[in-house]
Amino acid sequence: MTTDQGENGSAAALQPLRIGDVVPRFLARSTQGPFDLDDYRGEWLILFSHPADFTPVCTSEVVALARAAGDFAALGCRLVGLSVDSLYSHLAWIRLIRDSIGVTVPFPIIEDPTMEIARAYGMVGSDAHDSATVRMTYFIDPDGVIQATNSYPLTVGRSIPELLRILTALREVRDGSGLAPADWQPGAPLLRQPGETAEAALASGDPAGWFHAPLGAADGEQA
Repeated sequence: MTTDQGENGSAAALQPLRIGDVVPRFLARSTQGPFDLDDYRGEWLILFSHPADFTPVCTSEVVALARAAGDFAALGCRLVGLSVDSLYSHLAWIRLIRDSIGVTVPFPIIEDPTMEIARAYGMVGSDAHDSATVRMTYFIDPDGVIQATNSYPLTVGRSIPELLRILTALREVRDGSGLAPADWQPGAPLLRQPGETAEAALASGDPAGWFHAPLGAADGEQA
């Protein structure tokens, strides 16, 4: 596999990627053939990593994501998995999942046996000897920019409904017109952007209406 670490070199690339960063391009082998991250530009992408194949929590996550793949596709998002295990381990794992659970994994799972990709993305430190901390999720927009991330320990699996909620919210607010409040669910109203002038604050009919109101609400109407 190869990674594009940019002009700053490997030392800078080992810094954890943050919201707003453009993801480094990489080439690797996957369960669906050669993988090039640039092939996914122009659409939403969730890149998720897991510590190891043939482990309880990781297996439950891959099965759940496979079952929900159509829901992500309906939102214009593709899924890509990553693990330090070899390609042959991945192939044996997805074969076992199909034969024992009855679920076919429709998305690619990338091999990263040297942890080169994990290190380039800052999932693990430069001196890491194993993948114990490699359970990260990156929400990448069509321009290749990270819009959200989350991480989980070995003992706790991801919530697929929450991944779908975050993705839907990111899509809804991408044009900058609205904000997703706490516990927002698809179909619920967004908050409008707050006023940023004294005129807006003083003109509001409600003391909080200038900074906390549903998108599309009349001036001064509080959420």
